[in-house]
Amino acid sequence: MAIYAIKDLEKLSGIKAHTLRIWEQRYGLITPKRTPTNIRYYDDEDLKFILNIALLNRNGIKISKIAQMSKSEITGKVSELSDFRFEEGAQLDALTLSMIEMDEYKFERIVVTNIQQIGFERTMLEVVYPFLDKLSLLWLTGSIHPVQESFISNLIRQKLIVAIDRLPMPTGRSVQKLLLYLPEGERQELTILFMQYLAKARGYHVVYLGLDVSLTDLRDAQRILQPHFVFTMITETFGKEPVQRYVDKMADVFPDSRVLLSGYQVIAQNVVSPSNTIILNSLEHTLSYLESAVLPQPARQGSLV
Repeated sequence: MAIYAIKDLEKLSGIKAHTLRIWEQRYGLITPKRTPTNIRYYDDEDLKFILNIALLNRNGIKISKIAQMSKSEITGKVSELSDFRFEEGAQLDALTLSMIEMDEYKFERIVVTNIQQIGFERTMLEVVYPFLDKLSLLWLTGSIHPVQESFISNLIRQKLIVAIDRLPMPTGRSVQKLLLYLPEGERQELTILFMQYLAKARGYHVVYLGLDVSLTDLRDAQRILQPHFVFTMITETFGKEPVQRYVDKMADVFPDSRVLLSGYQVIAQNVVSPSNTIILNSLEHTLSYLESAVLPQPARQGSLV
């Protein structure tokens, strides 16, 4: 059984610790346990209960009314709401709850309902990506277990792969080829898979090499594929060599391609762009570039849009 401090509940539910204490004192909604040394803590059931309360409250139910409901009534009301589209904050509560409980059915209802109403791309941008930002914080602060993070990440990964597979394969001589990969040590696979979806949906012929791709492998890929564009991310701490040196080597491997780079380490380390390289500092910037990039004729002359 996991134990949580009130600060953990704040991070997971988005409800301020001060507000949680008021709910506790004024309404008796939740009672913390105490260690033998009198330190307050909460368990998994307390966390689930707070997430359910937060979800109802964000959907317009006053806390005074929630306090009059039994736990079974609260759970039932949450189940009713799950059949409809939540407000933005409540969406995060519901997805967090599905992760904490490792409840695939709950996750499926939330995501599928959104896809039916606003489409796959908007669901990813407006629902899943904000949740992933929250997930990163929870992971870094140790507020969730690795198995919970792995569970939810794999569900999202499955959705991405199915969506990518459903898109038609672009054909024709004018189709631009985009090579996607992650360098050795990088683990942002959900982001790179979403990039594959976004690029394919915009008419690119996307070739995804996967994770842990070495420079040697890239040289072989360049010789065989001769891509118009190459996209990668450098987010983790780059241990083998400075990021700038890696970027310079990568630009040399693809002299006739446009190298597109993103990721925290690229931006934080103020990487200087080689002549055939473009640094994309956000998802919005990347989308804008993908939608506007047109190669001059003849193709792959190395100038930038």
